[in-house]
Amino acid sequence: MSVGNQLPHGESAQGGPLKRELGERHIRLMALGACIGVGLFLGSAKAIEMAGPAIMLSYIIGGLAILVIMRALGEMAVHNPVAGSFSRYAQDYLGPLAGFLTGWNYWFLWLVTCVAEITAVAVYMGIWFPDVPRWIWALAALVSMGSINLIAVKAFGEFEFWFALIKIVTIIAMVIGGVGIIAFGFGNDGVALGISNLWTHGGFMPNGVTGVLMSLQMVMFAYLGVEMIGLTAGEARNPQKTIPNAIGSVFWRILLFYVGALFVILSIYPWNEIGTQGSPFVMTFERLGIKTAAGIINFVVITAALSSCNGGIFSTGRMLYSLAQNGQAPAGFAKTSNNGVPRRALLLSIFALLLGVLLNYLVPEKVFVWVTSIATFGAIWTWVMILLAQLKFRKGLSPSERAALKYRMWLYPVSSYLALAFLVLVVGLMAYFPDTRVALYVGPAFLVLLTVLFYLFKLQPTNVQQGAVRSAS
Repeated sequence: MSVGNQLPHGESAQGGPLKRELGERHIRLMALGACIGVGLFLGSAKAIEMAGPAIMLSYIIGGLAILVIMRALGEMAVHNPVAGSFSRYAQDYLGPLAGFLTGWNYWFLWLVTCVAEITAVAVYMGIWFPDVPRWIWALAALVSMGSINLIAVKAFGEFEFWFALIKIVTIIAMVIGGVGIIAFGFGNDGVALGISNLWTHGGFMPNGVTGVLMSLQMVMFAYLGVEMIGLTAGEARNPQKTIPNAIGSVFWRILLFYVGALFVILSIYPWNEIGTQGSPFVMTFERLGIKTAAGIINFVVITAALSSCNGGIFSTGRMLYSLAQNGQAPAGFAKTSNNGVPRRALLLSIFALLLGVLLNYLVPEKVFVWVTSIATFGAIWTWVMILLAQLKFRKGLSPSERAALKYRMWLYPVSSYLALAFLVLVVGLMAYFPDTRVALYVGPAFLVLLTVLFYLFKLQPTNVQQGAVRSAS
């Protein structure tokens, strides 16, 4: 698709191309940055309270389901790398309504997640600057991350790479230091601590299988964002190579970071004491003799929140751009700047996020539980649509086309059906808890509203060209 005529204000015509400027290192670190968030650094205390040391099993089980989902997404993204990714695949293989619901649901998902993240930045900046009103920090976070996204996709990718790297280095340092405490007695007068804390306080699974199951809803929220790899398909330099590599490496790294960090934390501290004395990361570094640990971790938590917000703004902008290209959002949002940035789509998302600044005046504590549960419902809907679209995609291929697939799902179709059953289980668990049950009111209600709008305004997709992106070559 050729570049449209340049508009006076520096935008290309509707449907103008994105630029393929995201390399493999950007894409890998983006997905890691979206998944490794504030919750891990604060100890995942609530999930640990439910499952005890067996929380590691919850992360492994949830991680295996995510691997299947990402494999399904990768199969379609390598075959047809387009902006909008899973929304576009839902439209192509499940119908226009499915694509419309998936796209707008994902936009809303990241909107509420970003509200929580910019508020988290304000809370943690308040530790250093208690006299500065919280809303100022929330506004500063939004403006800075919004500006990065508006420059160029390469600028976004670079910032996200370094944001994510800060978190990863911190986790690795904590794991290495923790292993030193466990195996060699660092910070413990040379007495090796061992790993007996994993089973000496009521057993490895103190609350039984029920505890593991109950923690799954919170564990799955931690994995929210890994599907962002699919959204990069339209701007990846070599999607046939970078997307499969990123999917494979990101899964194992996330599992290593989450399970590895939790293994160290749960070995050093009794599981029933975690969360009662502050962040286990701070406690571990202080035990190793790092007196400024609290300040270091506060900095890392702030960058974690900024990273998630940065990725969320990227996701909302690209999804809105894709919807506009398909005729399912106002056409003006399909315009791009000279740098290939969907500027109008990004600006709408940024203005919508000003609600997060307002919430710093009004929000009660309950809202954060609601936000995470609503976001989890939105993520589950997205993951279900990915699996259903992949099943339909594969069925529509001829035998020769299936044989020619460059990247394919393992154990098809059994793996897809097992992952779907797992997601249904998580929804059932969300319905069990009063605090997360609100998501099963808000999420479906939003989908009903979208369905009404779809039929009321006859938002059928227009015929758009596939792969409307500018090659890096």
